[in-house]
Amino acid sequence: MDLQILPISAPKKLIENENDLVFGTQFSDRMFVMEYDEGQGWHSARIQPYGPFELDPAAMVLHYSQEIFEGLKAYRRPDGKVAMFRPADNIARFNRSAVRMCMPEVDEQFLLDAMLELVRLEERWIPKNEGTSLYIRPTMIATEPVLGVRPSHKYLCYIILSPVGAYYKGGVAPVKIWISDHFVRAVEGGTGEAKTGGNYAASLFAAREAAQKGYDQVLWLDAKEKRYVEEVGSMNMLFLYDGKIVTSPLKGTVLDGITRRSVLTLVKELGYEIEERALSVDEVMEGAENGRLKEAFGAGTAVVISPVGSFCYRDTCVQLGDGQPGELTMKLYNQLTGIQYGRETDPHNWVTLL
Repeated sequence: MDLQILPISAPKKLIENENDLVFGTQFSDRMFVMEYDEGQGWHSARIQPYGPFELDPAAMVLHYSQEIFEGLKAYRRPDGKVAMFRPADNIARFNRSAVRMCMPEVDEQFLLDAMLELVRLEERWIPKNEGTSLYIRPTMIATEPVLGVRPSHKYLCYIILSPVGAYYKGGVAPVKIWISDHFVRAVEGGTGEAKTGGNYAASLFAAREAAQKGYDQVLWLDAKEKRYVEEVGSMNMLFLYDGKIVTSPLKGTVLDGITRRSVLTLVKELGYEIEERALSVDEVMEGAENGRLKEAFGAGTAVVISPVGSFCYRDTCVQLGDGQPGELTMKLYNQLTGIQYGRETDPHNWVTLL
């Protein structure tokens, strides 16, 4: 399939002060689009001016939530070069989500090449300040106009770009996490391991309640026993417990995070033993009090590494250490961001330079 490059008319104006960038509110001049029809496959791949789509009111995505997406970033390095972090892994996960949601897979190399070309064309949108980046959102939606519970026969795949500011504007800060003992995010056999919009919609009510109570994030427990911690809505969770790195296993309810994978590689090289096991909420709360739980942090594309300062469960709150980011947490944050921005070597070939 050929990739067509369509012209744009008038380029948009960039935000002059990069400190004013707000996540996901401004978008670049161009986007990638291709379409799928059953019996024909993917076709009409093009990079075109950014703009709205026309969808039939009966489009199946609007009624049955057949939708998947990904999130990754392009980084401007101090030498002016542009880097992307493990983009092929995001495209591979995109296809795994497609399979789970009964959607057609994409040619991974073609979509990767198209994404790289889009970023090259939109390079002026990549901000320069420390911690800033260009957020990349590949998406697939079901577009067939039919009211009927079955997989669609028509799809739209597209990629949009958004310049984003530094996540931590005043330095890396610990978050306060509420552990929900009522709401659940995903169940075994469900769609928890797919990056699909329904998972995030299911998290909104509890996230709003947590915010109203003064917490930054919700940590979900397993749906069966409501006893074992799984992940935060936008991050995988990792714990430094009894000197080991403990994280929830990938059993269909937890997203296979690209940053999570990278962290597990790095901590293994640092000599830590890794346990992918179910950590109970009691272990978390008691471990924070008796010192067995030294550090906890989230790992995700947006935050990279997010230190946890305290956990609150039911009527009890516990602080980790002195409530500040731990030594290992900051080491991992600096190491990962160093690789992404070119300050550290990349022995695993995680970075793709444009």
